[in-house]
Amino acid sequence: MTDEALSAGAVARRLGVAVTTLRTWHQRYGLGPSEHVPGHHRRYTPTDLARLEVMRRLTAEGVTPAEAARWARQSPVDTPPSARRNGVATRDGGGTTIPVGRAGPAARGLARAAMRLDPVTVGRTIDESLVAEGVVATWDGLLRPVLTGIGERHAATAAMIEVEHLFSRCVTEAFAVVARAHPTDGPPRVLLSCADDEQHTLPLEALAAALAEAGVGCRMLGARVPVAALTTAVVRTAPAAVVLWSHIRATADPAQLTAVLAVPRRPLLVLAAGPGWWDDTLPAGVVRPVSLAEAVSLALAVRDSLDRSPTD
Repeated sequence: MTDEALSAGAVARRLGVAVTTLRTWHQRYGLGPSEHVPGHHRRYTPTDLARLEVMRRLTAEGVTPAEAARWARQSPVDTPPSARRNGVATRDGGGTTIPVGRAGPAARGLARAAMRLDPVTVGRTIDESLVAEGVVATWDGLLRPVLTGIGERHAATAAMIEVEHLFSRCVTEAFAVVARAHPTDGPPRVLLSCADDEQHTLPLEALAAALAEAGVGCRMLGARVPVAALTTAVVRTAPAAVVLWSHIRATADPAQLTAVLAVPRRPLLVLAAGPGWWDDTLPAGVVRPVSLAEAVSLALAVRDSLDRSPTD
């Protein structure tokens, strides 16, 4: 057993998860310790830890545990050295790749364009999908697989930052076009905001575009919104629904949701969106949507209930 092998407790501390979570990942998905000395507990090797780091990051981004485990098992740590280039997995014959799981040829082509840093092809592919499939299907079937694959490669190699930046900018631009193409009548009824210190905005941009496509007006405050600014915006605009996005546990402070619930004329619906939130920490009255489609459906339900209400 090498000096680098770690106990379950040490691995749990490194990953920021419970030991029971490690046990579940081991029992259900085979992501367990691989080194064993008779008479001692099994220990986690650096390869085991690398797989678990992929698992933790992907589940934190909303990927289902089963899918995250499959990608973790296919992590570049298992790739033979002859099939790597600068730590990044390559196809036979060369060329770096972004894994997209079971996504179709459109996602694979989009991933290749992203690796080439080709914004024209990336933008055109996204635009064509938005026109043909709509926002929700494009997000779930095309964009999320590529974004997750880029994140997986970055977690394994510390590379791909330039790819992620270019790709994210193209996604932002495409969603902005959708929002401008679907103006809505009347005041915006949904307020979208990131939690305090939360910097990941793409899922909220996807929701804003999907709401515009569905005819629901919204305002988006963007990244890193302090709770005082959020509650001020809620009081000033009196939205029917508020969506607060948290990508990671560190930014998911339930006090932010409690503050929104405490404002005068509180919103009819408060959504805690994103993998950062845990159900057992949410204040009463807060809903946690599990997908973009569900968040859109909830917002539509609020709009429809308001439309059916008698006017003053």
